Amino acid sequence: MGSHKAGRMSEDIRRIISGKMRDLKDPRIKGGEMLTVVRCEVAHDGSFCKVYISSLEGIDRAKEAVKGFESASGFLKREISNVLGLRKAPELKFVPDDSAEYSARIFGKLKNIKPYPEEETSEEDEGFEDEEPDDED
Repeated sequence: MGSHKAGRMSEDIRRIISGKMRDLKDPRIKGGEMLTVVRCEVAHDGSFCKVYISSLEGIDRAKEAVKGFESASGFLKREISNVLGLRKAPELKFVPDDSAEYSARIFGKLKNIKPYPEEETSEEDEGFEDEEPDDED
């Protein structure tokens, strides 16, 4: 399988799993609240797929959700093969990831940064702004 096809399939699988997260009844997943499918990596032969799951609530919550996804992997494989028209869906391996928690923490730090005070412009600089260009006919 070419790298372009594996890349397209990775994105399609990510989209399908993200959409079906709300339909899963497992209490460990809780309808996909605060969960994100960060990325998928499909093997070049299309037989295997790593799915990275992250949670804003932390890595422990992501690990718990991974257990729920593993128990729902048969349902997800069937949905993937139906939507993509595959005879055999790739084997799904779910991996907990802490990137959503990390990015939320970075965003919080950036939000608390005070803006740098603007430097006052000198009178010489202001003189150029007031002048209008001469119109030559």
